[in-house]
This record gives sequence, C-alpha cells and structure tokens, in this order.
Amino acid sequence: MNKRLTYGWIGWLLLGTLSALGQGVENLRLMDYRPKSIYRIPKTTVTKAKYPVIDVHSHDFLMKSGADLGGWVRLMDQYGIKKTIVLTMSTGARFDSLVAKYKRYPNRFDLWCGFDFTGYNNDPTWTDHAIKELERCQKMGAKGIGEVGDKGLGLFYDRPTRAYGMHIDDPRMKPLLKRCGELGMPINIHVAESYWMYQKVDSTNDGLINAAKWHVYLNQPDILNHEQMISTLEHAVRDNPGTTFIACHLANCDYDLSILGKMFDQYPNLYADISARYGETATIPRYMKKFYEQYQDRLLYGTDMGIDDHMYQTTFRILQTADEHFYEVEHYYYHWPLHGFDLSDQVLKKVYSENAEKLLYRKKR
Repeated sequence: MNKRLTYGWIGWLLLGTLSALGQGVENLRLMDYRPKSIYRIPKTTVTKAKYPVIDVHSHDFLMKSGADLGGWVRLMDQYGIKKTIVLTMSTGARFDSLVAKYKRYPNRFDLWCGFDFTGYNNDPTWTDHAIKELERCQKMGAKGIGEVGDKGLGLFYDRPTRAYGMHIDDPRMKPLLKRCGELGMPINIHVAESYWMYQKVDSTNDGLINAAKWHVYLNQPDILNHEQMISTLEHAVRDNPGTTFIACHLANCDYDLSILGKMFDQYPNLYADISARYGETATIPRYMKKFYEQYQDRLLYGTDMGIDDHMYQTTFRILQTADEHFYEVEHYYYHWPLHGFDLSDQVLKKVYSENAEKLLYRKKR
C-alpha cells in the first residue's frame, strides 16, 4: 500500500479518536465524574476503630439494607462499635414495635423516641398528652428524643404527626423541652441543610450534585432560611438550659463552623454529632483538626449512612489518619478529594465514646 495513503489513514484514525474523546469530555456530566487519584502517597486501610465507639446517630436501617439484626451486631463487633443509638422518630405503637425488635440486644442498641405532635394545631392541651407519651416511651426504654427535624417549614420528622409551621423554639414546645431535661433525655435535632443547598444550582456551586438533589426552595410560603433556622436552635438551647441538645450534622454549619463554635462557647447544654458530614468537612482537614481539638468535649461520633463495611472504614480513615487526596464519590456524592484529620488519641477517645457516655449515663433530675 502507498505509504502516503497509509499515513493518511492513520492520521484520520487518530483525528477521529481524539475527536471522539473530546466529544465525550464535552458531554460528560458532573454526576458521572469518577476521578481516581494517581498520587503515590501513603494509603491507610483502617480495619477497626482505634478506640471503642458509640454511634450516636443511626436509624432502623435493617429493612432498607436487607441486613438482619444479628448481622448488624457482628458488623459492630468487627469495627469496634460497642453501642448504636437508633433514632426512631416514633411514638405509640410504632415505637413499641421497634422496642420489641431490638430487645434481643439490650446492651448494644439504645432507642430514642420522637415527639407526639397530635393536636398541636387545634388542641390547647396537646402538650399534656405529648408529655404523657414521652414519659410512657421512657418507661418502655427510650433514652432520648430524635431525630427531631426542621428544614424550614416546621418539625416534620416525627411520626405519626408532622408539626408543620411549628419550630423548636415555639413557645408551645417549652413544657415538652423542659420535661426532657427533667427526665434526663437529650434531644437530637436536625435544623436546616448544608449551605450549598441554599445556593444557586449553577456552575458556581462547588457542592453542585448534592445541592441539586437536596436543594432548599426558599420561595415556599413561610419557609425559614439557613440563618433563621440556626436561630431557632439557638433560642431553644438558650431558653432551656436544663435540657441537653445534640445538633446533628454539625448543625449544618459545616461551611462556617465558627457559628457552631460560638454557640458551644455560650451554651454548655449544646453538643453536636458529626454524622453524614464527613464528605463536607474532609476537604478542609487542617481547619477541622483545630476545630476538633478546640471543641473535643462537645463532639460526638455518628454515621447516619446505613449499615456498610466501607462506610465505617471511611469514617475511621478520615478521623484517624493523615491520608490525603482520596475520593469517596459513591458515599458522599461530591467530586472533590478528601483528606484525613489525623486526630490525637485524646480527641479520638472523647469523640468516639467518652462524650456520649457522659450524656447517656447522666442521672435525671
């Protein structure tokens, strides 16, 4: 074959291949982006937590995961988790059924109940009924309340009744919150969402995929914005000094933890769990290490990400190691690389279990 013709065909093939590759990149969706680090740097495989763990934020994931209760306990044993708190958000018959479900392992799981908001919008005596149900749930074994949730439209996590239009600092909540303190029952509360979810869903949003999925639409009637939501939490904590609050997911202040830090400085009855915010914070490891060191007595380990080997391993890797530039897109859905915090033994012991033990075994007043 003529050499010029041969080279010409090769050139056209190369050009076509490059064009195809370029076309693919141009049409690549961010949600399909799965980068793999090429850095030849230390990589730590963490097979177990360095110290015993209490997971303060989980749910009844068994149905969703297909796992059985015994299998979950074996997984906890494998990774050094001595106790898991199951936030049921339930009262009445549903809570009772969960108590029956988990009673096989009374030392491995603590169940927390919800609030019964039945009649909150039309019955002036609803708090009396809610307090009686709270006391009944405690006698059934409830150690705390949660996860109470409000993303701007009101308290809507609890079952069977959702309290739209009522926030945690509503005066109607005061007797209920006070009684929680008297019973020694901490309240795990979710307010707002991470700040990316309030930003425009466009090319400037660096948390774009999660921001699109969990976007908070502020054009809804009577919805509170992020700042207003954090204020409802602060008001409730301030006005109920005898009640312990656990702001889950770092109070969704992961973009500016000085907000949470200032509340820690002012209110000794406020704690925060770190659940489901590893992906958001492992991007700023040096800042996070300082934050953990400064507030080591107020932070609690939690997951809120199902029942999974790799999930546990990744949380320990972020907290315990100095590993750099690794990806966990499938777990956290962000395209950015993560880095370990390399926390000290003292901090790890407190975050993993010592802080939780102080709350769990505090005597009621």
